[in-house]
Amino acid sequence: MSDIQSQTDVFFVRQKMAETLPPPRRTSGVLGWAQKNLFGTPLDSLLSLVGIAVVIAVIVPLVQWAFLNATWTGDDRQACAANTIGACWAFVKANLGQFIYGRYADPERWRVNLFFVLLAAGIVPMAIPSLPFKGWNLLYIFIIFPIVSGFLLVGGVFGLPVVETALWGGLFLTLVVSYVGMALSLPFGILLALGRRSDMPAVQYVSVFFIEVCRGVPLITVLFMAGILLPLFFPTGVSFDKLLRALFGVSLFAAAYMAEVIRGGLQAVPKGQYEGAKALGLRYWPMMRLIVLPQAIKIVIPGIVNTFIGLFKDTSLVYIISIFELLSTVRNSFSNPEWATATTPASGLAFAAIVFWIFCFGMSQYSRFIERRLNTGYRR
Repeated sequence: MSDIQSQTDVFFVRQKMAETLPPPRRTSGVLGWAQKNLFGTPLDSLLSLVGIAVVIAVIVPLVQWAFLNATWTGDDRQACAANTIGACWAFVKANLGQFIYGRYADPERWRVNLFFVLLAAGIVPMAIPSLPFKGWNLLYIFIIFPIVSGFLLVGGVFGLPVVETALWGGLFLTLVVSYVGMALSLPFGILLALGRRSDMPAVQYVSVFFIEVCRGVPLITVLFMAGILLPLFFPTGVSFDKLLRALFGVSLFAAAYMAEVIRGGLQAVPKGQYEGAKALGLRYWPMMRLIVLPQAIKIVIPGIVNTFIGLFKDTSLVYIISIFELLSTVRNSFSNPEWATATTPASGLAFAAIVFWIFCFGMSQYSRFIERRLNTGYRR
């Protein structure tokens, strides 16, 4: 018995826990991630190798053209005339002011800069969910900011010189058209979606007619009618600014697509939500504002942002009525004899593509952030 006790004291009792061994290197870190996501099966390995080969074939020449062989400085076409294998960023640098402001007078460009600041002052607080006073923020974005910006940019008050909208252009005009289109298309699209689902035949038929007509024609046709044909229906001597007509056409066109996105969200809301709201004694508009629309909009956030992204890119079509936003401003600069080279068009279009991508990618990433924040009850 004593021998058994002594063996137990020596061999059975453990004084401390064994140290945890690290996972095998092939299952953790970069190697583990690659093994799991890229080379898990023979088919995955084949597709990964083909994808890597395609990326190398595209990225390497692009890096050489955009960075290694590019011309970065110069005052005229002589800087890029001899360079046929690289980008001419000196052309972009020399025309950057025109690409941003269009033909807005140089001494008055501070007004456009102030417009950018005021726009950011409204969008940034609204985009941060934790910041308070969202109601005042909405009032600023939809009422105060447009009025102040209109007087600021057009002028004619408080001693500001008048700057005709025909001189507006570049990135500045792209932001104006897209902002107005987004700000008007969402509420108007909600009303159209509710009208299409209305029990009142007159409201339903008018909403359906408007949506189907706008979705059945190209945006270029809408802009052509708004910019050229619409003035023919005005009385003699009555006319509206061409930019206002373009904003009106773009907003209505986007609202038709937005209406179908919102309608999909309304149909996805369970019927019990409608019945529960009615059981609480809520009338139609309080029910929609407090119960149904918040759920519907949360469901269709990807569709709403997708419509906004499409609208932002479609602003390039306003050139059809001689409104020169970013892309058309860049294209018009190709005819400048001071910078007429073989690489100038590609460099200007690459700059425009980068600008469009930055804004569209930013909207996409923000929508994903909002989805993760709101869809807590639907996470898998």
